[in-house]
Amino acid sequence: MTTKPHLIAIDLDGTLLNGEKNISERSKAAIREARNQGHHVAIATGRPYRASARYYDELSLDSPMINFNGAFVHHPLDSSFGTYHTPLDLKTAHSIVSSCNEIKVKNIMAEVIDDVYLHQHDDQIIQNMIMNESSIVTGEILKNLNHDPTSLLILPHDEQLTQLRETLHTHHAEAIEHRVWGAPWNVIEIVRIGLNKAVGLKRLAEHFNVPQERVIAFGDEDNDLEMIEYAGTGVAMGNAIDQLKNIANEITVTNEEDGIAVYLEERLNLSSHRTGQLL
Repeated sequence: MTTKPHLIAIDLDGTLLNGEKNISERSKAAIREARNQGHHVAIATGRPYRASARYYDELSLDSPMINFNGAFVHHPLDSSFGTYHTPLDLKTAHSIVSSCNEIKVKNIMAEVIDDVYLHQHDDQIIQNMIMNESSIVTGEILKNLNHDPTSLLILPHDEQLTQLRETLHTHHAEAIEHRVWGAPWNVIEIVRIGLNKAVGLKRLAEHFNVPQERVIAFGDEDNDLEMIEYAGTGVAMGNAIDQLKNIANEITVTNEEDGIAVYLEERLNLSSHRTGQLL
């Protein structure tokens, strides 16, 4: 039976990636076979491109990509797709940084695509969140940041988290979207108002001429909510937050149990599922 082409959007952390930040062989095989059947597979992540390119290459993808939760939508291999970069207004970013400086948060990071501005040097942040090949400017962000940033990352002290989110909502609700990362990072991520993964996914669906009902999206955290809601079939991982499970059309097993592969094998009738073998 021939299945019409689907667009399959995949979040990385907590979804495609296991706890070791790797893609299992079973997941790779399922994605490879889905693509061989004519389906389109795209990464949709909050990560910047520099921190997701290795997975794009590992899966041998040739599709556009959603980074920064929709603030940067682009095609790594085809410039004719266009580059859709929707950054924060610099004045708004400076105002938020000033508020964070007043309460002395742990650290602040601004990103302009792959250029990084870090308030205070921190080896752990550089190792885990920046990657060494990036251009890093360390020091007072109010002085160094002169371009509209793609995103701001605020690292508050634990006791500041709730108060800071309330402040952002009170003073900047008309200009920004803000979310908190899952463990182990207590990070508030800020992008321009109206941006989320669903905005990028809609653009990809139009590019591939795939109707909404043939869009499948996988996610686990609150930055996946709009994407899961937009997709014709929104699939929450077994390890997803309850809020996501409540709006999802389907729930698969966890990222540690190859939830994406398990779902795709069944839904697309992949040969690995039919034969009971892992390719």
